[in-house]
Amino acid sequence: MQTQAIPGGKEDFRDSISTISKDGDRAWIYPKKPKGRHYNKRTIVSIVLLALMFGGPFMKIDGHPLMLFNVLQRKFIVFGIPFWPQDFFLFVLAMLTFFVFIILFTAVFGRVWCGWACPQTIFMEMVFRKIEFAIEGDANQQKLLNRSAWTVEKMRKKFIKHGIFFLLAFLIANTFLAYIIGIDQLKLLVTEGPGKHLGGFIALVIFTGVFYGVYARFREQACLVVCPYGRLQGVLLDRNSVVIAYDYVRGEPRGKMLKGEERKFGDCIDCHACVHVCPTGIDIRNGTQLECVNCTACIDACDDIMDKVGLKRGLVRYASENSIANKEKFKITPRVIGYSVVLLILLTTLSTLLALRTDVETTILRTPGQMFQKVDGDKISNLYNIQLVNKTFHDLPIEVKLNDVKGEIKFVGPEPGMLNHDAVVEGVFFVILPQSEITRVKTPVTISIVSKGQILDEIKTNFLGPNSN
Repeated sequence: MQTQAIPGGKEDFRDSISTISKDGDRAWIYPKKPKGRHYNKRTIVSIVLLALMFGGPFMKIDGHPLMLFNVLQRKFIVFGIPFWPQDFFLFVLAMLTFFVFIILFTAVFGRVWCGWACPQTIFMEMVFRKIEFAIEGDANQQKLLNRSAWTVEKMRKKFIKHGIFFLLAFLIANTFLAYIIGIDQLKLLVTEGPGKHLGGFIALVIFTGVFYGVYARFREQACLVVCPYGRLQGVLLDRNSVVIAYDYVRGEPRGKMLKGEERKFGDCIDCHACVHVCPTGIDIRNGTQLECVNCTACIDACDDIMDKVGLKRGLVRYASENSIANKEKFKITPRVIGYSVVLLILLTTLSTLLALRTDVETTILRTPGQMFQKVDGDKISNLYNIQLVNKTFHDLPIEVKLNDVKGEIKFVGPEPGMLNHDAVVEGVFFVILPQSEITRVKTPVTISIVSKGQILDEIKTNFLGPNSN
């Protein structure tokens, strides 16, 4: 989405991004330290999210992690519920539902996720940037420090800052790894040393290097170059989407405010305060842009200036293009309705499948190439293969029984008996039915998987027999 052209404004800002100089080199961004009501709220939200993230690996349900995403072993635990490779379709459906939710949320509220909940923004602006402000000072002091000669004081500040950055990156890497292999395995890596856990140690070193590189050097480029979400907003946003916007109707034409002089311009005094605090270096007055992460720093900066010059707050605020240009209130568009319907269908489907998900997944198939056989005179047998997957954290005693038909099941080899947790058991068995129970060439039968008197799963299959006619 591109906002309406500002009267007298320039459009050449769309020809380049703020982090690349005219020579094609990296233009380092030095944002001023933000302050204000939105920044304070974001700080509180960030503290809560950081506490949940760092505390997550230590949270357990019945001795098992609250969240685990072990891609290597294809084992996932979400809010204490285990998911196995057989549940991969549920995981894919859950991810698809989440993406549709993000699309719907973006279509209505813009990139609120980026500014308030994205880990990249939270760590960069609420952790690493705060440390940088504390050690090197505000934007102007940082510029002077970086341009100055390498003195003892400069080396001391740089050493302290990058030392803390590296330790934080190491802490984040450990937490990230804990979500993959589990906190217990991570403790073993720490206590037993890298020699016995070389793969985990290498992963930890790589993660630490990546996180340090992102927050010490790459920074906002992760949002501008790597993350595809910023580019998606151009497709997802329309004139009714609520984004951080400059009220050009009220603010233009811009002009300095002189004491005692009658105001002949709009409310924007062209102070560039909104530009100075932007962590991606854009001018929000140019309209919605790829680089904007909706961090609200420009809102707080502008509100502070408005308070000082005695003008009304909200020159930069959460607003839609239509609300600024045409004074229209927010309205639900057909596109939002369409996204909502798709999201509702996905949520309903996912909820239904989760509700119907069984503790034991059973697959029973007739053994390929095998015909029915007559046994004991008037009985017919069919050979089946069975696979049992225990999706719980507990060992389960298992019985395989026939439902609604007189007959018996005989296993070739040992019966499943006890199905261990996290285990997959395979077997072969005969289903033997009296010929009186066979009503057609393919007689439907139901086989139940029973544990402690409770039916865990029911499988419907066909039993081949001679034609009763």
